[in-house]
Amino acid sequence: MEGKSRIRKIKSKHWLVISIASLVLIGLIWTITTASLIWAYTDEESSRQSDAAIILGAAVEGDNPSPVFRERIEHAILLYRQGTISHLLFTGGSGRAGERPEAEVGRDYAVAHGVDPADIQMETESRITEENLVNSISVGEQVGFHTYTIVSDPLHMKRAMKLANGLGIDAVPSPTQTTAYQTWRSQFPFLARETILYMGYMVKGWIDNLQQHGE
Repeated sequence: MEGKSRIRKIKSKHWLVISIASLVLIGLIWTITTASLIWAYTDEESSRQSDAAIILGAAVEGDNPSPVFRERIEHAILLYRQGTISHLLFTGGSGRAGERPEAEVGRDYAVAHGVDPADIQMETESRITEENLVNSISVGEQVGFHTYTIVSDPLHMKRAMKLANGLGIDAVPSPTQTTAYQTWRSQFPFLARETILYMGYMVKGWIDNLQQHGE
């Protein structure tokens, strides 16, 4: 009897190890696949005309946009000059107490580079990408915008578009043509962060769907 009990314990441990290893492998495959999809999406770009470009906020340095934010603003200005979009909608609140809202800094930079102030809208309360989009749509609805072009860094674009689609926004992607993330050393942390956040958003969606079906 003791021998059979020992064998059962060994088998139980064996299956536990296999189960854990399988879960780790599945998680690794999912992570690599998600990262690959995010990387592949960096080339997605639409030339469709839209009512406004939503420029997703990024850090500021006093009264100046950070290099990352500046690239986004300049790309939006280029679209504006080309006639692809007719308005700019800046997003982003203050990252720290006493700091100017990102949207205000973006607006000032755009005006200084030839954009008509009448063609600029902004929201100054958001802190994260989803809030950027939710608040932007609220502003856009008030002024009659219906279609949007999302402007951000290439590695940020897939998650931004996933969020926009989930919110029912009629939007197309337009990633910056240049980026402050030039080297693999700077790109890898950004890609890793976007992969984790994208996977988290997917898990949240699955949980929400399960809860809805359970009601």
